[in-house]
Amino acid sequence: MHSTADSLLQPSDEVAEALAAGAPVVALESTIISHGLPQPRNLEVARELEGVVRAAGAVPATIAVLDGAPRIGLDEAELERIASEPGLRKLGQRDLPLAAALKASGATTVSATSFLAARAGIRVFATGGLGGVHRDWTEDQDESADLDTLARTRITVVCAGVKSILDVPATLQRLETRGVSVVGFGTDTFPGFYLHSSGQPIDWRIESPDEAAAIMRGQDALGGPETALIVANPVPEDQQLDPELHDRVLAEALAAAEREGVKGQAITPFLLGYLVNGTAGASLEANLAAVRGNTALAARIAVSWARS
Repeated sequence: MHSTADSLLQPSDEVAEALAAGAPVVALESTIISHGLPQPRNLEVARELEGVVRAAGAVPATIAVLDGAPRIGLDEAELERIASEPGLRKLGQRDLPLAAALKASGATTVSATSFLAARAGIRVFATGGLGGVHRDWTEDQDESADLDTLARTRITVVCAGVKSILDVPATLQRLETRGVSVVGFGTDTFPGFYLHSSGQPIDWRIESPDEAAAIMRGQDALGGPETALIVANPVPEDQQLDPELHDRVLAEALAAAEREGVKGQAITPFLLGYLVNGTAGASLEANLAAVRGNTALAARIAVSWARS
């Protein structure tokens, strides 16, 4: 007889105890550690984000796949491995069964982290920005797997919107079509990842973690499709990337990608790398400011949820 999929999950002792006790837990992705930041800063940030969760009274669960096993919560040695092991794969949800079968190791993206967190019983997940619909989608049909996963995974994702290199209006339209609820935290406009605002309006706004927890209870009470809740939390205006610099460098990056024929999966790292270089690292600092704020808010929402 085959074992269930849940038996593949390996929560840390701390995470398992917290979940069994109904204590607040916050999922954290690992691609920011393995692929998003240079060494040794990536490990410092990983520790810092876990500390932010603990400071709010919740338990951090950084998620990754090591030697084929989905790990829900990493110890110090495992964090160091994610931060330093060369050739670590970047795993979306579709890659998880392959990694499990082939005993591969990798960091989890938004889609994989959301899926594994929900399977483990974690309801709140903090990240930087979501993937979405790419520019020129009508030609390339390029859309992040994040959107499909969020349309069928009951999890609350705290993020600073979607990456500004994407088609933000089309992404919001796709989220609406797929039935994914989106709410602005203290804002009436969708955040722009590096920027405080993308300029795109949001229909719903909340002001407190308790309101987010109430929406989560409403999702469960109503039933229906197991869709996600997106809590869009803008980077503070005094920590955002200068909007004029952002627009200029992004336009240059898009032109360079067109010139060099960069498409498909290669486009996101190309554009993000161009932004880091073209802004002398300022885009990276804005990204980290967003992630810190999202992590702190996610922990507060998890605490409110655990009380409900």
